[in-house]
Amino acid sequence: MNTDNLSKYDITIGIECHVQLATKSKLFSGADNDARDKEPNSVVSPIDFALPGMLPVLNHEAIRLAVIAGKALNAPIANISTFDRKHYFYPDLPNGYQISQMYQPIIGAGYVDVLQQDGSIKRVGIHHAHLEADAGKLTHHATYSEVDLNRVSTPLIEIVSNPDMHSPAEAKAYASELYLLMTYASVTHGDLYHGNMRFDVNLSLAPKGSNELGIRTEIKNLNSFKAVERASEYEANRQAEILEKGEKIVQETRGWDEASGKTLTMRSKENAQDYRYMPDADIPPIELSPEDIDNLSKDMPKLPPHYRDAWKDIDFDQTVIHALLASKDSTECVERIRIKAGNSHARRVGLWLLMTLQSDTDDEMKHINAPHGVKDEYLIELASMVDGNELSSTAAKEVFWAMLGEDKSPRQIATDKNLLQLTDTSAIEKIVEEILGLEQNQKAINDIKSGNEKVIGFLVGQVMKQSGGSANPSVASQIILQKIKT
Repeated sequence: MNTDNLSKYDITIGIECHVQLATKSKLFSGADNDARDKEPNSVVSPIDFALPGMLPVLNHEAIRLAVIAGKALNAPIANISTFDRKHYFYPDLPNGYQISQMYQPIIGAGYVDVLQQDGSIKRVGIHHAHLEADAGKLTHHATYSEVDLNRVSTPLIEIVSNPDMHSPAEAKAYASELYLLMTYASVTHGDLYHGNMRFDVNLSLAPKGSNELGIRTEIKNLNSFKAVERASEYEANRQAEILEKGEKIVQETRGWDEASGKTLTMRSKENAQDYRYMPDADIPPIELSPEDIDNLSKDMPKLPPHYRDAWKDIDFDQTVIHALLASKDSTECVERIRIKAGNSHARRVGLWLLMTLQSDTDDEMKHINAPHGVKDEYLIELASMVDGNELSSTAAKEVFWAMLGEDKSPRQIATDKNLLQLTDTSAIEKIVEEILGLEQNQKAINDIKSGNEKVIGFLVGQVMKQSGGSANPSVASQIILQKIKT
């Protein structure tokens, strides 16, 4: 595709995100809400099958998680919210309608502050978020289709953003931040592979400087941040190519084919009236007083913005912070160390923990639980040993890796591995005197006397070899200079 065409247009992107709530049972039935790796149609109740006489019963835990999600989105919680029936007739929807919230959603207008690659913050508005029950899953084959109803009545919140994003990179950053907010708030398990969060990207183009938005297309069910970015890039270029030919964009729903890297037509875009929304008479309104909302959100966890703000005085690169935030356990560990032992120790521990994290967390955050399981006291002790020149940074990494596999103090491990540095100046001084007294080192000594101190590394290496690697190289360097220049 000719990407030059795109320079003539403004891109506008909004994202609808379906977040599967981490409840034990479904939104309107007592069936198991975790269908991962389960046999098809094995976690379904008579309510999910929509058998005659079966009535939905609202899951109160889903309400609590929705309230917490709303707080994470900086949004107000409705005192009264209601459920509606959204009618469409697919084989994966036994009722013939989906239970959703069209007119009175539980979560109002809010915002998400998204950290951009250049370090700036972009605020993306949240139009609203509503509760709804998921449909099932269809698998299509050449001559037949299979239906799996395990996902029917899975509790979702659908978070609808404003069209505030104007590049594929901004869309990816928003999706990543939304993922962090929902997983840190423990609203969802965040398993992207199994669709715990799915992103629908609405994208349109308009001529540069236009006051009107173009005709949009919707790309459905993206389940990775990279897919959000790649699908947005492809669709923007596809639309630009059509407009350059003088043709019109068709408002439609499109799918994303990862293998080919293309969006594909699925169906023409429906309007709200096509669904014939009507109030659900079987489910009473959700009534929440301000006191109810406060009680439901009283155990609100700390979210990524809290950690970014708390770590401002730690000398972390933004890429390090981003990678650490991909692991909630690692993030909480660094924060505990910061509170207990200060910024310097927190920085060292953060960089060690970073070594244990997967290299692809920039795209596929999987809410990694850091595998360390090491006592905070041991991590603080290890950092103190480095600060006290008892361990080199290289030796400290070796001790850290050993600590992952055995419940021993860092000092014990360092002692067992003979990694402790010799800091006794008198002992190092004796070794230095021996090294300086050797004939083969006289040229290096003369070079240093002449002002070429770069060769001191050669003599430090001799000291390290003589000490079996235990001498502190910084102390050895100081003593060498002192001996030569006096």
